[in-house]
Amino acid sequence: MPPDHEKGILHPREQARHRTLNRLAPGPEIGRFVEWYWIVEWDLQEPYVAEVLPYPSVNVTFEQPGGAFVNGVCTRKFERELRGRGRVFGVKFWAGGFGAVTGLDVGSFRDQVLPLREVFEDADRLADLVFAEDEDVRRRAVVEAFLADHLVATDPQYELVRRVVAAMGEDRELTRVDQVTDRFDLPVRKLQRLFRRYVGVGPKWVLRRYRLHDGADLLARGDVSELAELSLALGYFDQAHFSHEFKQVIGLTPAEYATRAVAEAQYTYR
Repeated sequence: MPPDHEKGILHPREQARHRTLNRLAPGPEIGRFVEWYWIVEWDLQEPYVAEVLPYPSVNVTFEQPGGAFVNGVCTRKFERELRGRGRVFGVKFWAGGFGAVTGLDVGSFRDQVLPLREVFEDADRLADLVFAEDEDVRRRAVVEAFLADHLVATDPQYELVRRVVAAMGEDRELTRVDQVTDRFDLPVRKLQRLFRRYVGVGPKWVLRRYRLHDGADLLARGDVSELAELSLALGYFDQAHFSHEFKQVIGLTPAEYATRAVAEAQYTYR
């Protein structure tokens, strides 16, 4: 099932005032490659910049207005200005899932957005078909029918990558690559090759991204009493290293992010 947490969404309470977000689970066959579908809609009088710290995943988006796009793994904070009225129906693939389906080197379009037809030649009318439906469950059916025509045989290497990435995301005690190679009995060079081929970024980067997800989520919920303890728990040498990387990626120090979260909570419950 899709998660009910807001990991990856920066300033979640603030964003919730400007757009709606819903998620749908994939069907069992497509679920080998797709983790969930996400639907964002907005109707604004004033523009709003939504910020996300993306997962190490490829997303396919159907945008109204706009079209259909492949969004490669994004190594930076993602910012999207929402104006007027709009809707996005998104497909979040499992880390490695898009590379397994397409056979492409996912790293070749890291930090890029490509028209979907550049990957699937028969996708020209897919966005029109998706938005011809008036319910998200029907839009999901259109996408899944399309993907079903492109599915590939079970790939043991991809299944291994998926298990490794899932462990990285779920276990906060995994903070170093050597811990991962020990747990899965994998040589580090093989792990790096698998991630380059299927995920598009290295295993160290994925670990750091997931631990930043954890840190931002805890700060947004007000569940942090000591930043020094959080820094060590997330695998950083000390608070200074954590604060530097947090600000470099997110644009605020952890203390500034936490302060803003408190202000947003007070605004929400006024």
